[in-house]
Formats: sequence, structure tokens, C-alpha cells
Amino acid sequence: MSNKLIDIVDISKSFHDNLVLDNLNLHVRENEFLTLLGPSGCGKTTLLRILGGFETPDTGKIIFENKDITNLAPNKRALNTVFQKYALFSHMNIADNIAFGLKIKGKSDAYIKDKIDYALKLVNLDGFANRTPDSLSGGQQQRIAIARAIVNEPKVLLLDEPLGALDLKLRQDMQYELIRLKNELGITFIYVTHDQEEALTMSDTIVVMNQGYIQQIGSPEDIYNEPQNAFVADFIGESNILSATMLEDKLVNILGVDFPCVDVGFGKMRPVDAVIRPEDIELSKPGMGILDGVVTHLIFKGVHYEMEVTANNFEWLVHSTTMVPVGTQVSIQVDPFNIQIMKKPESEDAEAIAIEE
Repeated sequence: MSNKLIDIVDISKSFHDNLVLDNLNLHVRENEFLTLLGPSGCGKTTLLRILGGFETPDTGKIIFENKDITNLAPNKRALNTVFQKYALFSHMNIADNIAFGLKIKGKSDAYIKDKIDYALKLVNLDGFANRTPDSLSGGQQQRIAIARAIVNEPKVLLLDEPLGALDLKLRQDMQYELIRLKNELGITFIYVTHDQEEALTMSDTIVVMNQGYIQQIGSPEDIYNEPQNAFVADFIGESNILSATMLEDKLVNILGVDFPCVDVGFGKMRPVDAVIRPEDIELSKPGMGILDGVVTHLIFKGVHYEMEVTANNFEWLVHSTTMVPVGTQVSIQVDPFNIQIMKKPESEDAEAIAIEE
């Protein structure tokens, strides 16, 4: 990945008595697709609005290409924002909507026409210049909103849940479209979503946020396979999260049973959390695995069967392409490599505190 483009330094922001961002630090690299991911109210949209210049932080600064832009007006920044509500001007046709920012900048008619044609081709809406926004579908309106942002040639595109209002199929199409646009244009994307699948599909880097803190920063693979705490493990995909005791390096006791694992450095007889993804549990005949139980629930999910297996008084979530009927006695087996050990937070506050990169 190339050079650092944006440095977010010690940013805090409160609304009344509600602390939304708490001393947050993050950097964004050039041509990166960085996603801010987290539940509603975690501070991700506030951070995006501070980057765009629509909010001012209480403390800290935004450094863009080595210049402090914290107090710069939105229209003076080399960043453009695409909101969930497309904010197209209904009294203007598509061409005028796309040209709006260019006209304000006083660009020539010939330049503007070239840019409109280019932008419409880029978002696959060639020939739509004279249409009105209300004659377009939600997906088409969203692409026009993106085209309007792109023609201003921003270095960074800020996208605030831009696909939230679209249906599933269209949302998936637009995800591929956005990845294609980023690669073609060489623009840095900073993308806000609460949709884990969207984040995993599109991002180079995911920043998981909760309660104004950064919980983990990493590639989609890191975030999914190596969650650093129970919040990340629970928020990204489905997990079995169990209180456990690290007996020694590479051996953990879960529900009274010793499981070999690959983690080291947690000490001896230490309380930990163990994460096991449902797709990493294998079911075999009773007595053949490490823990015996019984299948208590079964749902067909299309790609796989989702089962619950009660073993040692815990409801284990299991995903498998093989159907095992409810009531079947089974044994649970887990490859040591697929058990992820995490430190237990020492307090509720420690659960929220940032894990530094």
C-alpha cells in the first residue's frame, strides 16, 4: 500500500454530555479502501463528518497531505462526500446535477460537457443526461450521486452508508461497481457501514469501532480470522465465544475439557476468551471427537445447514454442508489452528478501550 494520505490525530467529539469519539487516532493511506465498521452510535459517521468538514472536533486535528485541515470549510477540502440520502436536485436534470460543483468552480462549458460524459460512462448510465432524478431507480440515483462526486476529482471519496437504502441484489451489484471505480480512478475511499458482509467484501482495511473507540484495525482476513477481543469476534460474523482457562502454551480448557490450540504467550492458568467459528466445528460419531453432545436445532440456510449442538451445557453453533437431524448424538471436533484465544477484558471499560494498531 502506498503513502500515508490522512492522519487523524487525538480526535475527540461530544454532543452535549454524550462522548461520541474518545481520543481517536488513525491514518489512511493513498488509494486505500478503508471501511469504518461498527454498530449504530459507535462514532463512525461523526468521524466521517469531521473528515468532510461538516463537524468540528472538540480536540485533535485532521492532517491531509501534511497540512492541518481541521478548520477548513468542506468546499475547500480535496474530499467529496456521498450520503445515504442521495441529495439530488429534483428540479435539475442528471447533467445539471453532475455539473453542479463544476459550475460553482467556474469551469468552461466544454470542460463540463466532457466531464459529464466521462462520469456517466464510468457509472454505466450513458445517455441519461437529460433524465430527471425522479425517473431513476434507487440504484441509478445512487450512481448519479457518485458521478457528481467523482467529476470534482477528489483525492478522497467519503461514503456514508451509501448502499443502505438499496435491496440486497442491487447492493451487491453496487459493491462490485464501487470496487471497480476505486481501481479505475485511483481515489482513496473511506466508507462507513454497519454491514459486516459489505465491509469484508469491499475493504483493503477495516476499522472496527465501538463506543467511540477503535477496537481493531486490519485486513478483512485478519479481522475475521484473528479477532482481538470478544466484541470484534461477535460483531464480525457468527462465533462461539466461551470463557476458558489457558492451562499453558498451546493448551486451553473449555467447559472442563482440554483442547489443543496454537496460541502461546498467555501464561499458565490464565482466564481467557476462546473463539470458535461455527464453520470450523466438525461433527463426528459420539466418542470420536473431543466433546460429546446432541443436535437440538437445525435450519437450512441455502449454502449450509445451521445447527445447535448442546454439549457440556453450552449451545454450540455449527455450520455444515452435511445435515445432521435433530436428536442425533454427535461428537465435536475442532482443529487446534481454528481456536482463537483472546485476553479477557479486566473491566467493562477495558472492553471498549482501543486496541492500538
